[in-house]
Amino acid sequence: MKFKILVLLLFFSLLNFTPSFTQVAGESTYQFLNIPSSPRQLALGGKNITTQDDDVTSGLFNPSSITQEMDNMLSLNYFSYFSDISFGSLAYAYRLDNRGNTLHFGFSYINYGDFIGYDEFGNYTSNFSGNESALSVGYATKFKNIPVTFGTNLKFITSTFEQYNSYGLAADIGFFYFDDTNDIKASLVFRNLGFQLKPYNEVHESLPFEINLGVSQKLENAPITWHITLENIQKWPIGLSNPSRIITDLDGNISEEKVSFFNEILRHTIVGVELFPDSFFKMQLGFSFRRSEELRILEQRNFSGISFGFGMKFNKLRFNYCHSKYSSASNVNFIGMQIDLD
Repeated sequence: MKFKILVLLLFFSLLNFTPSFTQVAGESTYQFLNIPSSPRQLALGGKNITTQDDDVTSGLFNPSSITQEMDNMLSLNYFSYFSDISFGSLAYAYRLDNRGNTLHFGFSYINYGDFIGYDEFGNYTSNFSGNESALSVGYATKFKNIPVTFGTNLKFITSTFEQYNSYGLAADIGFFYFDDTNDIKASLVFRNLGFQLKPYNEVHESLPFEINLGVSQKLENAPITWHITLENIQKWPIGLSNPSRIITDLDGNISEEKVSFFNEILRHTIVGVELFPDSFFKMQLGFSFRRSEELRILEQRNFSGISFGFGMKFNKLRFNYCHSKYSSASNVNFIGMQIDLD
């Protein structure tokens, strides 16, 4: 009965937020909500949702990955994005009982640096800054008769650019299936179901809603876990033509790149591999096809879309690092630390 009620609540929530189903990057506000929350997640391709262990930061992106093993774990993560942009996240979990009920608390923050202000006539006014943040409270529980975990996050969002302010509410809903016999995990997550409480001006904008589906398996005879994530499966087509591949003929006619059906499928796909998943030292390698295609420069090899990282555990302290390639001019180095407070 409990499972049926949760499914009905999910169904009616989706009906209420149908207008935002096709939102992707550049078509909605609060885009920072889809930035990877930890070095490990970014190292596995950027939107991995099939890690379910003591990595407390994973609950920020997928609430159904919250487990009792995260009890009293505190995680801090930071990276310097492009230019003066910086991003940080914090996560903590608390076990309510021994039946799989766990609370999760998180905070994400992005600072866009300083901007030089000008009026409509080009006259200097003053410098200003921009920042956004999200405070989240999550909850996860295990169903009694089926190997499924249900989780949800509620997020309060703030955004400030110069004198313009905005506030919003969003929710994440996730389901996590695990097959212990074959070491298979699968997850379905509905992210950023919500709305603006206060818009920047009179116009209410959509939130960056997305549906992600993932599956992973730990190999029986090798210390390897593979991950496959399908991102933004609510959006078709998702592929955008690359401006660097525009062709102009002798008559001045312009032909944009045509994205094939197979390429559309690939752009929904993220793959990742984790070596030594049960060891104190882990290594990750990931690849995002969409990031690779949309940031690739014609006739240049810049390895966009590739991420790799590692994690080391020392007693109650775990250190994580990731290096991710975006273009020939920009890379991201993501560092994180998790502490067992028990």
